Amino acid sequence: MKASYQQYGLQFKRPSGTSRGILTTKETWFILLDNGSRWGLGECGLLRGLSVDDLPHYEAKLSWVCENIGLGLPELYAQLMEFPSIQMGLEMAFRSLEADNPFHLFPSAFTLGTQPISINGLIWMGAVFFMKEQIREKLDAGFRCLKMKIGALDFDTEYALLQTIRKEYSSKDLELRVDANGAFSPSEAMEKLKRLSELELHSIEQPIKAGQWDTMASLCERTPLPIALDEELIGVFDGRTKARLLQHIQPQYLILKPSFVGGFQGSDEWIQLAEKQGTGWWVTSALESNVGLNAISQYTFTKSSKLPQGLGTGSLFANNVPSPLEVRGQHLWYNPDLQWDVTNLF
Repeated sequence: MKASYQQYGLQFKRPSGTSRGILTTKETWFILLDNGSRWGLGECGLLRGLSVDDLPHYEAKLSWVCENIGLGLPELYAQLMEFPSIQMGLEMAFRSLEADNPFHLFPSAFTLGTQPISINGLIWMGAVFFMKEQIREKLDAGFRCLKMKIGALDFDTEYALLQTIRKEYSSKDLELRVDANGAFSPSEAMEKLKRLSELELHSIEQPIKAGQWDTMASLCERTPLPIALDEELIGVFDGRTKARLLQHIQPQYLILKPSFVGGFQGSDEWIQLAEKQGTGWWVTSALESNVGLNAISQYTFTKSSKLPQGLGTGSLFANNVPSPLEVRGQHLWYNPDLQWDVTNLF
């Protein structure tokens, strides 16, 4: 079997703001497997500045993987513990190779086009008028769950914007989630959580920076607003450490980004541990192309979660891979009548 890799640069249709800066491009990597009669495609969804495997020798590791593809998935996966996005890409590529259709990694009612996945609408950071514009667009499109990134603007400004939304739409009509990306300081976090809870939000992701287990545990114990861990899970590889983290912090929710936590196998480990102690969870893409988003969406559908998932990022890019994925209202559909076109990837 032969294996090769290729870098691809995704271009945002318009700059997208986070608490870590403005994004205009997104680098990603693809792995192609070819055994002579079948081929398989996987995406290594690296996100510079956030992925734990954002390392100088990332490409060298991809080259090593392709040179040693004969070791097989289990052995390669074990040797790539510090490269979760490559683990994800390999899992995808091998599943794609073995599938009857290389884009149907988890055949289901979703890939048949008969059932969709409920998703949240994502509101990027920016000037107030820009955020209001996004909110109106999502509401007009039929979304009833919005996720708003906060932490870049003045807190009172962001609070007022959320307050405006809540005055127009009650919590029964519109679910609001916020993602702080660790922007709050430990000393101010509880007071901000109290204020945000007055708006009847669904949850807040990562209110303080990762790595402060004791402080996060205290917040989760006393919070009036459910807390979801996101960045806290990045770089936690060992199963015993995962269990210890969840038992110590006792969060209300987990946010699972397969490209950050070791693909499907890594996500399964977190889900099993979370459900064991009654912690909720949902899955979010990490700005992959439609190739990675497709695999993550199909995997997520098999988990039968009732919560809206964070899988609506495919429309962000001007040069995304043409695919059957379609966002209709607040649902992500797989339209079998549409075709894949990956000719530009290799």
